[in-house]
Amino acid sequence: MSKGIYLFCVAVGSQEEDLVLKGIGGEAVFTVSTAGLSAVVQSCGEPFSSKDPKLISEWILTHQAVVDFAWERFATVLPFSFDTIVIEKDGKSARENLLAWLEKEAIALREKLARLEGKAEYGVQISWDPLRIAPRITQRDANFQLLEAKIQAAPPGTAYLLKQQLEALLKERLEIAADAYFKEFYQKIKECTEEVKVEKTKKEEAPRQMLANLSCLAPKESIARLGDQLDKIGKIDGFFVRFTGPWPPYSFVNL
Repeated sequence: MSKGIYLFCVAVGSQEEDLVLKGIGGEAVFTVSTAGLSAVVQSCGEPFSSKDPKLISEWILTHQAVVDFAWERFATVLPFSFDTIVIEKDGKSARENLLAWLEKEAIALREKLARLEGKAEYGVQISWDPLRIAPRITQRDANFQLLEAKIQAAPPGTAYLLKQQLEALLKERLEIAADAYFKEFYQKIKECTEEVKVEKTKKEEAPRQMLANLSCLAPKESIARLGDQLDKIGKIDGFFVRFTGPWPPYSFVNL
């Protein structure tokens, strides 16, 4: 079995040390250092693969726990995604390949670390309840009001067809409103952060629908401003906000 090195993250540092911490599978976590950079690593063999979702979840949680520890220890880190492994290659050991990569990329890695210094990642998810929002949208819509009046006066067969038109119109108006609310909230959040990434929305339990799933990079000391803005959004009737963090900046590393 080839001997590899599992890479958790990279930080500024020059000392190679045992971090007295257990990594995935109980392996010791330590640092490999050169060029003023320390890679937080553990030894490993093959990539971590299993059909057992519980075991995979445990591995991922351990990965995150080690990165969190390093983040506290070194203040700023470049976290790597789960199962990033440096292998033996071209007659060189995994350690030699890792050291060569750190030296080659030293300038770029230090620039990335400097950009992330003092900052953290925060998660923002905004959802709405369309059933509570719809009356506020339709009560000022002349076309919607006209269709409702026609339904009241029409015979059953015609009223059925008009109701279908009404439902289609409501769906269209809600989609327009959702887009407008997203742009409004995104701009307010962007003004409170350094960088925002739009993530794929997740399915919510009905009738709620997720409007925005955002990863935000912001200085730790100014996060109260973002919190205040999210409080205002959360107080709007029919809207719900989930705010998590601080986390190591996984979404903003771009390695």
